[in-house]
Amino acid sequence: MLATIAAAQLPLMVLLLVMGSAAKVATIRADAEPGGLTRLGPAVLMPERLRGAALVVCAAGELVLAVGIAFTASPLFRWGSLAFFALSTYVLLELRRRRPDVGCGCFGEVSSRPIGARSVARTVTLAVMAAGMLSVPTPGWQVVAGITWTTAGFMTAGLALLVVLSPELEEAIDRVRHRAPCEQRALSPGTALSRLRASAAWDDHRPLLTTPEPADSWRELCWRFFAFDGRTPDGVPVDVVFAVYLSGRRPPVRAAVVTADGMPVLAESIAVSA
Repeated sequence: MLATIAAAQLPLMVLLLVMGSAAKVATIRADAEPGGLTRLGPAVLMPERLRGAALVVCAAGELVLAVGIAFTASPLFRWGSLAFFALSTYVLLELRRRRPDVGCGCFGEVSSRPIGARSVARTVTLAVMAAGMLSVPTPGWQVVAGITWTTAGFMTAGLALLVVLSPELEEAIDRVRHRAPCEQRALSPGTALSRLRASAAWDDHRPLLTTPEPADSWRELCWRFFAFDGRTPDGVPVDVVFAVYLSGRRPPVRAAVVTADGMPVLAESIAVSA
């Protein structure tokens, strides 16, 4: 049974790697929006002139791994996939800490939504799948050629799990519905404020607020910012700033507490284009 489950992961791994590679290449070729790569990780960790090249290298690496898994049983490609997804997990966690405003870039521009728990969980799941492939002695094409109902069932279950862990699906549906990039969609400040007040970040920082209504509000690309007057437990006046992402049913919400001179106090980083 375990051998069948492990074998069923090979076609899924090939599919995900090919899709990721193709989406990155399409994003680079489109280049429709100046500065678009500044919101896609891990390219954001590179100098601006190298961001496109970094995505090309990543896409090429994914394609090489996919071809190797599909047509050979070489452990080189199996271990390479495990190393790739293990490293990707670390990079996503680091990006989430250092640049909470950027997307994972896993599937190119459609993965511009800020990195959340689902994206990280998906990468961990893929690393586990890659580890399972190490024990499979056959290439991916043989698994597909000799597919059974049991193998197909495990493949379907694995694909369903990856779909659930993929926020890109919601983003794609939003784009079909609105037919405009997130940064160009109209969304009232009142709707964004309602989303803010339903978030965990609001509950965590509400004791610091001295007024229930924001003192200021502004928008930058896919983020709506709200600034509230506040005070720390020891009486220091502060500004509590929330950032609400404007896409998705459960949008990420970030928060930062700063003093009057802009110094962070108990802050969760908010990075903005300005």
